[in-house]
Amino acid sequence: MSVRQEGVDPLAVMLEARSVALVGASPRLGSLGARMIEEVAKSASRPRTYLVNPRYASVGEVGCFPSLAELPETVDLALLAVPDSALEEQVRAAAAGGAARSAVIFGSAVDSAVDRAVGVDDARSEPGLRERIAGVAREAGMPLCGAGCMGFVNVARGLRAIGYTEQDTLPAGPVALVTHSGSVFSALLRTRRAFGFTVAVSSGQELVTPAASYARYALTLPETKVLALILEAIRDAAALRAVLADAACRDIPVLLLAAGTSVASRSLVAAHSGALAAGDGAWQALASAYGVHRVGDLAELADTLELFCLTRAGAGRGHPTSARETGARGLSAGGRGIATVHDSGFERAHVADVAAEVGVPFAPLTEETMRRLTAVLDPGLEPGNPLDVWSTGRHSEELFTETLSALADDPGVDAVALAVDLVPEYDGDDSYRDAVLTAAAKTAKPVAVLASIPAAIDAAAASRLRAAGVPVLESTRTGLLALRHLLAHARLAHAPADTLLAGRADAPAGPAPRRDRWVARLEAGPLGGADLFDLLRDYGIPAVAVRSAVTRDEALAAADAIGYPVALKTGRPDIAHKSDVGGVRLGIAGPGALAAAYDDLSVRLGPEMLVCAMARPSQELILGMARDPALGPLIVVGAGGILTEHLAERSVALPPLTHESASALLDGQRFAKILAGVRGQPPCDIDAVISAIAAFSVLVADLGEHLDGFDINPLICSPSGVLAVDALAAPAAASRPLLA
Repeated sequence: MSVRQEGVDPLAVMLEARSVALVGASPRLGSLGARMIEEVAKSASRPRTYLVNPRYASVGEVGCFPSLAELPETVDLALLAVPDSALEEQVRAAAAGGAARSAVIFGSAVDSAVDRAVGVDDARSEPGLRERIAGVAREAGMPLCGAGCMGFVNVARGLRAIGYTEQDTLPAGPVALVTHSGSVFSALLRTRRAFGFTVAVSSGQELVTPAASYARYALTLPETKVLALILEAIRDAAALRAVLADAACRDIPVLLLAAGTSVASRSLVAAHSGALAAGDGAWQALASAYGVHRVGDLAELADTLELFCLTRAGAGRGHPTSARETGARGLSAGGRGIATVHDSGFERAHVADVAAEVGVPFAPLTEETMRRLTAVLDPGLEPGNPLDVWSTGRHSEELFTETLSALADDPGVDAVALAVDLVPEYDGDDSYRDAVLTAAAKTAKPVAVLASIPAAIDAAAASRLRAAGVPVLESTRTGLLALRHLLAHARLAHAPADTLLAGRADAPAGPAPRRDRWVARLEAGPLGGADLFDLLRDYGIPAVAVRSAVTRDEALAAADAIGYPVALKTGRPDIAHKSDVGGVRLGIAGPGALAAAYDDLSVRLGPEMLVCAMARPSQELILGMARDPALGPLIVVGAGGILTEHLAERSVALPPLTHESASALLDGQRFAKILAGVRGQPPCDIDAVISAIAAFSVLVADLGEHLDGFDINPLICSPSGVLAVDALAAPAAASRPLLA
């Protein structure tokens, strides 16, 4: 029986529950049932609370109900603090007759009987405990948090649905947190950093309700200005993409810390793109499509959250706002990097080294800024960025205030940081702290402290700075990475709209007649090798001339039509890597050599051949499609030819791509620098490369559901344009590839 209320979002009912049943409530101190009672009682919203446990008539002075069925009303939320062996019974009880509209499952939902039977052929022929619980909840329309979770806290609406002891007052602020990890959930609630939460959810196994659903709810809260996701897997790709698109359109930064990997389809073992897209390819594709800020660890996440949440406009007012609003006020399209002020020559050089390594630019300074700096620096110190100001130590507060202010006033500077250790000053000197506070009050641009050793930070000074809206970034590397995220988000604020949301539903698509024609061809059966090149050309991707041949005479005729020199390749569809079996002959200059090559290959590999025009050697790319289990077709771009072994980097994206988003795939890649010309080599036609990537992405968007993989390897890139030389495709639900 459904417990869904007409016209009401069931998830909002759960996360804003006004009535809660505590199943497994217990008087035993330190037990899950006791802690659950204590924590729900701390809820500022004061939900109607019912204790449920047939073993007790009461807990303290509060009476206990023997079962959910005995409650006087249908509750919005049931917290299930019961053993795994009782979970199915309690979920069924919650669903039966509409006893509860939603539930939190703290237990791991381990089916011990099934686990003991592992190794028996039919051990899992019956649905396991988790599958049965999920089925009951779905049929009833019940959201479930968990199993194996810590619960959730809705700080903005004053509800605590957790089963462990947390501080009495939870940090309120603009961050919505959704995490698969319960440990991360509790750790972030206790960081003592300058950010707080609207809602924080430990989603656990997500038997029914995925992370994207909680994130969608979070975006309905006007207090949410930053979304933080800590995810191990993508469990509802369509919902997650919709949330990320909504956040991007509303200028809400999304921070993502991903663990685990997406595994490419097994059918792609023959295709280079499958290997290239493996690992974190799905996360990379989502990040590039929706402007998501990927962080590498929890320290980087914490520094970035603090930087995004604190703004100059919110300084001292107790209500941080979003980094995008910071960008709108303080960062402009004309900004070109950060500026830092140091009290140590070594640390200045060290910060410069790390900034170069992680890709954080230092802004060039105007002549006016250089004059201002020169006027206050001690003799022997040179103005510049990064800036070392330490000499005699005299008038340090005035010196740091003026240098920070001068740098903040420079139009090319996006953000300013005082890069000092911020250690306790045993002589009571507060010059650093006060200088930062004074400088920050004079500018709308972000001003932060970039500390170096977290364990050495003066907690009192950091607290004072944070209370005034000045972020204290706790280490050099993570702090610089946080600044990089801030700069990137500011650039997105000024970027053309179509550089984001590649792969969205309203992104450009190919003409329907062309798509329908090739879908019909694919459904009719495998394409021949030459047909693959026809397909590429039809989608606007230049390709070498190719003709099929099954006899020596046909091969000779094909070469005459194409023009010597030619390449001869086996056309057998079951051979993925032709060169590995000696199935390729290059640079055939005339009919005699072609006839001999044909005879050799046909004896060893069969009569099917492809005769191809030769392409002049140049730089090479791999351009391909791989299928992710959650996201579907992905575009993969990587170095081709001999560079494949030396440059393992690749870019992965969701199709289709605009010209601008295709160009963004090359940004920062080392192979893109090679395409631009190195060591005296002429630059390739980058615009032609970008056009080929965009065209291929449209092909994949049109036909990807009918393919398990597709490779152009290599795509020859030269000053005169691009040329596809080899193609390999794996049809959907087929085991043998199509080759060309």
